[in-house]
Amino acid sequence: MANVAIYNMKGEEVGSLELNDAVFGAKINEHLVHMAVVQYLANKRQGTQKAKTRSEVRGGGRKPWRQKGTGHARQGSIRAPQWKGGGVVFAPTPRDYSFKMNKKEKRVALKSALTSKVNDSKLIVLDELKLDEIKTKKFKEVMESLKVNKALVILNDNDRNVVMSARNLPGIKTALTNTINVYDIMKYDTVVVTKDAVATIEEVYA
Repeated sequence: MANVAIYNMKGEEVGSLELNDAVFGAKINEHLVHMAVVQYLANKRQGTQKAKTRSEVRGGGRKPWRQKGTGHARQGSIRAPQWKGGGVVFAPTPRDYSFKMNKKEKRVALKSALTSKVNDSKLIVLDELKLDEIKTKKFKEVMESLKVNKALVILNDNDRNVVMSARNLPGIKTALTNTINVYDIMKYDTVVVTKDAVATIEEVYA
């Protein structure tokens, strides 16, 4: 089992924790990690882009000039794609970009992402993360003591003081154990997770 240090909010090492290999020491499947990231981004797309084809553009019902004898190339409509104001040749239409992944694939991808952070020593475990008030400055001090700039902070409980304090910090995102996803884990350099959250993640995904 992987053994990681536990830190307090001052950045001091206060103990160690053995991580469950079933979650934090799994075999990394790069294909499923990539697939999970692509799915996350695809599912976020609105898919509302639209442009008109020549059949949808207003006007152009009359032939602009006769077929022969003018010296111009023959034209059938002023709304053909080569005309200014004409339709688009292969115009985009509204579509749904989302696709599904199997539950087992999602679990493997998440375990792979977490394992990669452990292997890169980018997983920091805190004994607790509590703030007495909503204060961005205090939360920033905690991150600075951990020497972290860009991090995903995983909490076990929806602590309003912590969430609101972190909201204005660029490069910091908070998430609950039931909302974590592969995209966020891979996007942020470091994953900061509380000891309670580690236990919950192991209980759900082991």
